[in-house]
Order: sequence, then structure tokens, then C-alpha cells
Amino acid sequence: MTAQQITPELRQWIVAQASAGQPPDAVLKSMIASGWTEDVAVAALEDTLRGFLVDHAKANGLPVPAVVPEPMATEGETLLQAGDREVQVLASIRHPRVVVFGGLLSDDECDEIVEAAQQRLVRSETVQLDTGGSEVNEARTSEGMFFTRGENAVCARIEARIAALLQWPVENGEGLQILRYRPGAEYKPHYDYFDPAQPGTPSILKRGGQRVASLVMYLNTPKRGGATIFPDVHFDVGPIKGNAVFFSYDRPHPMTRSLHGGAPVLDGEKWVATKWLREGRFE
Repeated sequence: MTAQQITPELRQWIVAQASAGQPPDAVLKSMIASGWTEDVAVAALEDTLRGFLVDHAKANGLPVPAVVPEPMATEGETLLQAGDREVQVLASIRHPRVVVFGGLLSDDECDEIVEAAQQRLVRSETVQLDTGGSEVNEARTSEGMFFTRGENAVCARIEARIAALLQWPVENGEGLQILRYRPGAEYKPHYDYFDPAQPGTPSILKRGGQRVASLVMYLNTPKRGGATIFPDVHFDVGPIKGNAVFFSYDRPHPMTRSLHGGAPVLDGEKWVATKWLREGRFE
């Protein structure tokens, strides 16, 4: 059987489809229907579209896109085997790239994390981009703490599960951040990437490069309020114990539509664990 070759004509066709606004999934299906094997079609798409996006970014003065974590194949699957645990796919959006997972954590794991974190909570801070440090910010009214990566057995187990699910190395992740939101507490809409225009960003990037994805895991279910909101696409994710929402951003720019926030808690408390993923190894 003759191996299929990725020809210049195929690349040109892929670029034409992308320029016309066709989503990658539709282009892939069309290629497979035309006789291309899935492996060759995927390789051609990834290589060609990355080149297309890099050229487009340079031509328009935009940040060059980075490779980002992507959950295990979610083409219609409702259940994914993430290492030691089966995880549900509840919702998926392409732009922005958002996936809602069901049952990523067990109830016992949620309770164990809360118990280990609650004695170490302090007022949450945000990164101070002009210096590279951190500061209390009125936009963020939660309490929080950080576990170091692999600090205890439950953290290590969950980090390995996340790495399998998102196909991203454990060492490229920051430690879990645990947050508690009391009634009325919120986190106003913001981006998780580090703004390249700020003077403190270069020092932050020395520890592993840009953030390229976030995973917010819900450790309890508040009585009312506390959704994770994506204002650019009018999409809200309810905070259900054990569930999680993943979103990626391939460049530090609003064009990723990754603006998000934590809506005010209206009744009860909300506990979350956040995992930020970096381009490279986070030290």
C-alpha cells in the first residue's frame, strides 16, 4: 500500500478552507471522506493550520500561537478514561475552547482537599504584572492557598489524572490553588495569561513560560450562585461538586475569547481547585 503524501496542493486546500471559516473538525471529516487516512489527515491539518496561524499572526502584529493542551479525543465521546478514573464530557465549545467535565473528582477527593486546605487559607491575591509579584485585588474577594505540585497523595493522584485527560505533562502544571468563596464573594471577569505588555511579565515567564490553559474543579455545590462565566460567549458553568471546566488560550490576546470570571456566591460557600498549565516545565 502506497503511503499517502502531504502535498502542497493539499496544504493550499486546507488553508483555503480555514480562510473560508470552516472549523478544523469539518475539514478533517471532509478529508477522511475523500480517502485520506485519519493519521495523515490530522498531521496535515495540525502542521498546515499552525503555519497558517503563525503567518496570519505575524502579518497582523498579533502574538504567535502556541501549542496548547487538548483533552483526549472528544469527537462525540461522552466518557473518557483519564488514567485511574472515567470522566464524563458534558459540554464542548470550539471557540473559545471550553470543555465541561463531569465526575473528574470523587466526593471523597473533594472533601480531602478542602480539609487539607482550610487551615492555610489567606485572602486571595492576583499577579502584579508591573513587578511580577502578587497583591490583594478588590476584583477577587475569595480566600485561598496553594499546594506545591505533588505535595500530598491526593494532589499527586489528581495531577496525574489531569495530565492524562489533557495530554499535557505533569511538570508543565502549577500546583493546585484552592479557593473558598463566601456569600457575596466573586472574581470579576479576567484573563489567566500574563500580559506581555506589562514589565513584570518576563520574570514570571522564566518559571515555565506562558499559561496556556486552565482547569477549574468544583469541590462542593453552593446552594445558589457561583457559576464560572464566559462573558464573550454568554456561557455559564454551574459549580457542581466533582465537575470541572477546562479552557485553553493559544496566545496572550483577547482574540482567544478566554475572558472568564466567578459569579457572586448568593447562598452558601463555593470551594474550587484551579490548575494552571504552562508552555514548559514549571519550577
